[in-house]
Amino acid sequence: MTNPARDPSRVLIFDTTLRDGEQSPGATMSHAEKLEIAQMLDEMGVDIIEAGFPIASEGDFAAVSDIARQAQNAVICGLARAQLPDIDRCWEAVRHARRPRIHTFIGTSPLHRAIPNLDMDQMADRIHQTVTHARNLCDNVQWSPMDATRTEHDYLCRVVEIAIKAGATTINIPDTVGYTAPRESADLIRMLLERVPGADEIVFATHCHNDLGMATANALAAVEAGARQIECTINGLGERAGNTALEEVVMALKVRHDIMPFSTGIDTRRIMGISRRVAQVSGFPVQFNKAIVGKNAFLHESGIHQDGVLKNVETFEIMRPADIGLNEANIAMGKHSGRAALRAKLADLGYELGDNQLKDVFVRFKALADRKKEVHDDDLVALMQDSMANTDTDYLQVRKLRVVCGGGEPAMATLTMVVGDAERTETRQGDGPVDAAFNAVDAMFDHHATLQLYQVHAVTEGTDAQATVSVRLEEDGRIATGQAADTDTILASVKAYTGALNRLKVRREKTAPDADAKQVSMYSH
Repeated sequence: MTNPARDPSRVLIFDTTLRDGEQSPGATMSHAEKLEIAQMLDEMGVDIIEAGFPIASEGDFAAVSDIARQAQNAVICGLARAQLPDIDRCWEAVRHARRPRIHTFIGTSPLHRAIPNLDMDQMADRIHQTVTHARNLCDNVQWSPMDATRTEHDYLCRVVEIAIKAGATTINIPDTVGYTAPRESADLIRMLLERVPGADEIVFATHCHNDLGMATANALAAVEAGARQIECTINGLGERAGNTALEEVVMALKVRHDIMPFSTGIDTRRIMGISRRVAQVSGFPVQFNKAIVGKNAFLHESGIHQDGVLKNVETFEIMRPADIGLNEANIAMGKHSGRAALRAKLADLGYELGDNQLKDVFVRFKALADRKKEVHDDDLVALMQDSMANTDTDYLQVRKLRVVCGGGEPAMATLTMVVGDAERTETRQGDGPVDAAFNAVDAMFDHHATLQLYQVHAVTEGTDAQATVSVRLEEDGRIATGQAADTDTILASVKAYTGALNRLKVRREKTAPDADAKQVSMYSH
């Protein structure tokens, strides 16, 4: 069988959702969620999973270690700064994987060289020392010159050559700040392939950020120029404007195979399912107009478009919903639908449920169907997200809410919640029903978080539509998000608020040395 790393027609997919994606403020995932997402990535055919930053915290180390033991197919990679303790800790975490990789990096641009106060020669020595150390531990080593696109070309060629001679098998070229453009991205890869001795013996990778909205274009341009690994995340999740989105590059390579004759090992039918799950566990909803996986990606409102699609779907669609795991058949769901129909419909939407989970979701579905004439696909997605976001194991669990408002009197909310092991009820006033309900929550859970975002949108049309509420909180530099859906907007608001507080409680308890956490976030490409 051909080695994918040596197949010139194959592009390796390196997913860093669990590392770079989780660095998005508020996107922290639990240990169980990380293992679940890693398993989904492994099953969909991702070649390399960057599972985390082992030295960042005990929690990150444990997640990388468990993912390494769990993975069946993918290379499991950990990130390490150009420091020997980082590399040792990374190896300790990934060593039990069937196919482990150490990924070490250092900032090489003038701006980043100034941070550790190293001159060019000192940095070159550091690169040789740390890559050599990593290769002595692991035969699969990736090296990245952070901020490569703003590094002097002569120096970039010099340090890439050093890393290759020291034993790096993959050289990643990060556009750390999303500064470059497609032509520059391609020219940089061509230059390195032409000028650096040994460049034809290793794999070049591209890691593009989306600050100027060109991450996918830059990644594909690099592939056309000779890069054979794309670093990306599900939904483009990542710091600032995010990263190259896995779904975008994979589908672009599939749809435009005529001009980009490269293949990946990705099962594209799993894309929508993992996109929705990552959105749920990260608390970052996918915008409606997001390419490939957005709600509007396959919708047509214009009369001209609708007429064209009805006559020939290819007139206005370059891919089919089924290509990414959406069912094109229309099963009408309502209060008379049974469990078999619900299971089949949810499977079409990317959710595979066990019997016990189906039983719980079916109860919620029936309650929703009693309040709505028709339950649409988007209602079911919102129902699943709400079911997974608000569970019986949460510290705060909403039981009952009664709100009185209007008539010129202050709004009054009476809320019953489970707080830890005890059920409590509080009544509070507020400036409107949502404020009153949030005040009742605050009376039962001590915190000093500030509300940074409160957003409501209707899942479907009509007065019986479900409302999806997103909440973002900040406390002492920690950011936590919550999301919930219900036909009762106030109840959805309280569920989203308590969901964010549950996440905040987890973040409070997460053990990570403050100095390490700050330093790690500073040096992440």
